[in-house]
Amino acid sequence: MYEQLKLEHQLCFRLYSASRLLTQAYRPLLEPHGLTYPQYLVMMALWEQDHQTVSDLCRRLMLESNTLTPLLQRMEREGIVIRSKGISDGRQTLISLSPKGRRMQEQCKDVPSCVTKGWLGNGFSIENAIAMKDSLDELIAALKMNGTEKKN
Repeated sequence: MYEQLKLEHQLCFRLYSASRLLTQAYRPLLEPHGLTYPQYLVMMALWEQDHQTVSDLCRRLMLESNTLTPLLQRMEREGIVIRSKGISDGRQTLISLSPKGRRMQEQCKDVPSCVTKGWLGNGFSIENAIAMKDSLDELIAALKMNGTEKKN
């Protein structure tokens, strides 16, 4: 067996596992609000800045429009966002929070700290979390740059 092919040597496997476990940690906190984790990410982006185009949300969330559009359609049916055509460009779709979506911000304000409580103190410190966030930001930037170079 090739040593480089062992799971224990793979950064991608660790990132995948951590992502999956974090998503699972969010599930019981988001279910009472009727949100999935991807919907929660959309809501956080809209709570930061309401009235965004689908393309702006795609960039912000690093998702393709064919992934985000069905998610936004479900969120509209659930009454938490409003989709409308752009005023200056009718080809654009603008996403805005509904009154229900705005109220959800107050209801979800403690979700991040509840998730963090689950792993802080179990051998993981706030210093570890900050260092990891910074390292992941660098990795994401490098991967984005690498992806851009391949497309050109």
